[in-house]
Amino acid sequence: QVQLVESGGGLVQAGASLRLSCAASGRTFNSNAMAWFRQAPGKEREFVAVITRSGDRQYYADSVKGRFTISRDNAKNTVYLQMNSLKPEDTAVYYCAAGSVRNSDPRSYNYWGQGTQVTVSS
Repeated sequence: QVQLVESGGGLVQAGASLRLSCAASGRTFNSNAMAWFRQAPGKEREFVAVITRSGDRQYYADSVKGRFTISRDNAKNTVYLQMNSLKPEDTAVYYCAAGSVRNSDPRSYNYWGQGTQVTVSS
């Protein structure tokens, strides 16, 4: 079992930065790929970024590539999402997820956090 708790969301202006954190409990953190997804009102949940178990590879959605960075600290059981140059279209609830397979399909992830709201004003 893995429990995930996100933090770091908030209201910012376009162009600003935020760093989201996802703290995991459970002994299996290191054996899971970790991902961030987001869901805007009226839209489906969409993939943002994923990082491998060791942290040596990261993959991003085209919409955030070059602006967002995913990282993890396995000693702290925490995954991060550094978001720079935020745009109003980044507004959504952001979720972290843990799974045994690294891909962009939310159905591949077994564990989810409760989400943290990110709102970017223009």
